[in-house]
Amino acid sequence: MAVVGPSGAGKSTLLALLAGLDLPSEGYVVLNGVNLGELDEDGRARVRAESVGFVFQSFHLVPSLNALENVMLPLELAGRDDARDASRAIIERVGLGERWSHYPAQLSGGEKQRVAIARAFATEPAVLFADEPTGNLDTRTGETIMDLMFELNRKSSTTLVLVTHDNSLAGRCDRVLSLDAGKLVGDTPAAA
Repeated sequence: MAVVGPSGAGKSTLLALLAGLDLPSEGYVVLNGVNLGELDEDGRARVRAESVGFVFQSFHLVPSLNALENVMLPLELAGRDDARDASRAIIERVGLGERWSHYPAQLSGGEKQRVAIARAFATEPAVLFADEPTGNLDTRTGETIMDLMFELNRKSSTTLVLVTHDNSLAGRCDRVLSLDAGKLVGDTPAAA
């Protein structure tokens, strides 16, 4: 699903609400069967760790960890014994098998976003939230990154919620929500 609209429309705010990073001033959010408003911050963090992956425009990689360690981090926090092997496998899938030992400062923007995508999909989340994941990339690299993200999404049982300004990118999604000034102004299936 894509969420589109002009700057300031509320796209990123909606994403933060859906992920339980913020709480709504009214109403409620149910994420993977759990009402987030009934949980404290630790409970919401636990639901996010178990059910959610994130890909952001600005990558959010830990500078002191290499690519493999960045991908391993959420798996280790979840107590997975296979964190290293699972991370190596997803690093290979995103085409960084030769760059796994490089630190973020040694990677290009496209490579950093591949690491971020690998980290997000490594936990096999129920929902993956992507907030302008190509915003800091040139057009060609952005297209490659989105091809990768859609391919991984197809091969997993993950629901992808994509915030974007790019209507052609939104058109690749099954459903498009349009926001304007914090209000839903459109909910349509994407054109085939």
